[in-house]
Amino acid sequence: MSFTMEVASPEEIQAAIEQEVKPVPEEVAKLKEVADSNVATIMALDMDSLEKRKEILQSIDTFGLQTMKMSSDKNTLLQVSVGNLSKTGDEGGQVAKGLTELQIQLRDLDPSAIDFAKTGFLGKLFNPLRAYFLKYQKADGVIADIVVSLDKGKSTLKNDNTTLEIEQQALRDLTKRLQKEIQLGVLMDENVESQIEGAKQRNEDPDKIRFITEEVLFPLRQRVMDLQQMLVVNQQGIMAIEVVIRNNKELIRGVDRAKNVTISALKISVTVASALYNQKIVLKKIELLNQTTNNLIANTSKMLKNQGAEIQKQSLETSISADTLKQAFTDVLSALDSISTYKQEALPKMRDTINQFRELADTGEKQIQRLEKGHKLGL
Repeated sequence: MSFTMEVASPEEIQAAIEQEVKPVPEEVAKLKEVADSNVATIMALDMDSLEKRKEILQSIDTFGLQTMKMSSDKNTLLQVSVGNLSKTGDEGGQVAKGLTELQIQLRDLDPSAIDFAKTGFLGKLFNPLRAYFLKYQKADGVIADIVVSLDKGKSTLKNDNTTLEIEQQALRDLTKRLQKEIQLGVLMDENVESQIEGAKQRNEDPDKIRFITEEVLFPLRQRVMDLQQMLVVNQQGIMAIEVVIRNNKELIRGVDRAKNVTISALKISVTVASALYNQKIVLKKIELLNQTTNNLIANTSKMLKNQGAEIQKQSLETSISADTLKQAFTDVLSALDSISTYKQEALPKMRDTINQFRELADTGEKQIQRLEKGHKLGL
């Protein structure tokens, strides 16, 4: 498969799984040899030999049962595991909670609502730049704790994915084994049916034909159907695990993006806020110096006018730096809004997909249990 950033649809995932477990031509050739050998043994059956008849019937009766039982047990365990692991991505999950808290902290530090050029009595009493800088210093420790929490959540998600990938591989192996058994059963079914038609045309023993049709072909076809149902259940289990794994990976990438954005935002905040604060102090000293100069050079109104224009120019440059800070935080919050939107949209879909797969798996399990009860009753 070529490199792509597109998220695969459930249909594409299922097609990939089916292709992955499908027997290769070499395996099909070997299965056909086994099927032909088995059918030859069945057609050469001595009807007077009770032991031979019992041996064939027992082989048909146990065909694929072990793989079906192992698949059923594995799917039952995975339903519980996937259900529990998926909760780590819910609203109460450590990663989701950390991303939300980080977004709240950065929104609280958003400088777009602060008037850095505030004048008047309140502007003199409460320096907006100094207040913002102190507020930033207090939030710095909180943000650091959130980043630590996100790292822990990221580690948990990675461990979950490792566990899920191991279980998924085990289920894939069982599914491939089921596919081979289904292929063998289908090949035997086709061969037996063809042999029966030939025997009828040759007017061979009708009791033998009836025995092979009712006691061999019929239960063989039933078993193939059971195996096919279990195959679908396994595929749904693999798909459910794949959905959780992919969503975990998205959350892990979300943590990395949030950390990178946060670190950049913190550096920009410290640099710009400090620069603005220092510029304000320097500007104040320049204003005092200009005032003294104006008092000494009272006879030149034009110089006073130019000096005032210079002060306005310096004030304008200071306001431009504040706009740069506001734009930087607007970009940061936009990135975090994208992360939040992804979390809100992807995680409910993950839960719905898991529930749908669980319902399908339960339906398959009930069907299998009903068939097994039928076998026990001799139906």
